[in-house]
Amino acid sequence: MRIAYFDCFSGASGDMILGSMIDAGLSPGGLRKELEKLRLRNVSLKTKRTLRGGISATQAIVEGKDEKRHSRSLKDILQIIDRSSLGNEVKEKSREVFRRIASVEAKIHRRHTEEIHFHEIGGLDSVVDIVGAIWGFGEMGIEKLYVSRVNVGTGFVRCEHGLLPVPAPATLALMKGKPIYSTGVERELLTPTGAALLTSLGSEFGKMPGMEVERIGYGAGRDDLPHPNLLRLIIGRKEPIAGKEKVMVVETNIDDMNPQIYDYVMEKLLGMEVQEVFLTPIVMKKSRPATLITTICSAEKLSSVIDFLIRETTTLGLRWREEERSCADREILPLQTRYGKIRFKMAKWGGRVSNLSPEYDNCKRLALSHGVSIKEIFEEAKKAGMIFREGQYKNRSRSRKPR
Repeated sequence: MRIAYFDCFSGASGDMILGSMIDAGLSPGGLRKELEKLRLRNVSLKTKRTLRGGISATQAIVEGKDEKRHSRSLKDILQIIDRSSLGNEVKEKSREVFRRIASVEAKIHRRHTEEIHFHEIGGLDSVVDIVGAIWGFGEMGIEKLYVSRVNVGTGFVRCEHGLLPVPAPATLALMKGKPIYSTGVERELLTPTGAALLTSLGSEFGKMPGMEVERIGYGAGRDDLPHPNLLRLIIGRKEPIAGKEKVMVVETNIDDMNPQIYDYVMEKLLGMEVQEVFLTPIVMKKSRPATLITTICSAEKLSSVIDFLIRETTTLGLRWREEERSCADREILPLQTRYGKIRFKMAKWGGRVSNLSPEYDNCKRLALSHGVSIKEIFEEAKKAGMIFREGQYKNRSRSRKPR
């Protein structure tokens, strides 16, 4: 599994996140081409190499030539995203991030979300940062993002509402339940956009996970500070120890719940980043038909899963146990076809490819955009997969030849 870790010793902002990704290998040209789908005239993304605390880094800069600095409402921002030609996954995730920001701002300032406005370059810099980051993580094949404790800074920051304490109220609300700290540097180190992206994309906060490091990127903040004003991105692979890992299996029998609610329960549990959730039809005493809900999760998520199931279902009790499971190493592999890139889920066991399957949503989107049968897309995917496997086989054969 390909994972990433944000080391937020100097907080995070939207431009620092983009800068760290580009520094770690995300193509600036590919990113600009994707951002063109937003159809934002006179808005451009520039990058430059710089030093912060003696460390080389990439600074991402969003510029708006002749752009009138007026505010845009949440509705305006969502229309920009909806009218773009971005992929459905990027659109949906971007909308979700903006709605989260607007929701906390509305609660803090006692307004309706429709009244919330985005100000810097009319909010377009935030659109570029959020859309760019969401697309970039998919493009880099990152399946899970971990985040360190976040240095938020201290002091005050001036905005449209006047002088606000740091961290800004919206930033603090977005980080609810996440670990933060301050070293006393009087600066806004964590911005609302940075907080929204970290908490929307990040799965776990805290210590760095064990990984085999592949790439490192540094995104530069705008100012020179007493410490290196950088966001560090570490990308690598998380290998299961000897192919095994410990998981918690949580089960409950339900015979009196509206069947329509199961869809909601499964969607919410998967949103909590559990490993798996599935339903099994069973027969209970007195021959009553019922449903067994089984959830597989990490030990860290056990209490939240139990709390959710008791609150959101009609269960009166549940049971759990610790088990071991063996897992193939998994990663996302984009392969080129004549209809465009298709993302494959690739499983490896013992260093060899054990399974290679195209993502259905990706194939569906290409079929709709090209106006062809989804069977045709899957046939093209099958050809691309066979070519990849043949290449892997030839490489292994060459490596075995005696010198």
